[in-house]
Amino acid sequence: MAQALTSPSGNPSRQPGSISTHERLYILLAGIFLGALVITNVVAAKFFEFEVFGGRIIYSVGIFAYPITFLVTDIISEIYGRKRANHIVAVGFLVSGLSIGVIYLGRVAPIWTDSPLSQENYDAVFMFAPRLLLGSMAAYLVAQFIDIRVFHFWKRLTKGKHLWLRNNGSTLISQLVDTAIVTVLVTAFTRSQESGEFIPVSEMILRIRDGYLIKAAVALLDTPLFYLAVYAIRRWVPPDPIAAGMREETD
Repeated sequence: MAQALTSPSGNPSRQPGSISTHERLYILLAGIFLGALVITNVVAAKFFEFEVFGGRIIYSVGIFAYPITFLVTDIISEIYGRKRANHIVAVGFLVSGLSIGVIYLGRVAPIWTDSPLSQENYDAVFMFAPRLLLGSMAAYLVAQFIDIRVFHFWKRLTKGKHLWLRNNGSTLISQLVDTAIVTVLVTAFTRSQESGEFIPVSEMILRIRDGYLIKAAVALLDTPLFYLAVYAIRRWVPPDPIAAGMREETD
């Protein structure tokens, strides 16, 4: 009969080559994170508008998927530690670059005469403005790393208490940074379609305010989901001694 392995601390460990439930959950969370990120980039070029308190707000439909990435980052930070969270953010940046590369490769591929999607429609759907791509990727990378750092700052400060504080405190700050970077890179040196003049700084500030209000509202709404996920994982997912040891060394 195979003997159970033990970790250096003497705790039972899993058999070589096996994947614990704890690790399967990490793979699932990573998949949700990467899926939401790629979808955000794909649909980012479409904008919608709605009225709030008599004012008109215009925003990318990527807002429907992008907040999921921050929720998942916080869950991974809480359960698996800072190193795992930083790792998935870096992988997400590489996956985004890969998806953009495939999209541009698809553009230069010779189109079949009977293709259901014409070259013009392909370009209209997938070929974003370079500044939009640059802005979204730069904002993603900076904001996510800030989110993780601030999350663990609050966790250390409160000695692991007050889940709501580190969840909301980290996301609200990182979303402000994200919104500011995207807005400045996308709208700077852009001429208004109505006046033909460059968009003034005052207009950019209003756009940052409006975009941030949307993201902040979504961040506050996901707090119950964060609590539910953390409770469910700690209640029903068996801890992994190896993963726990790695987290203690790097958290």
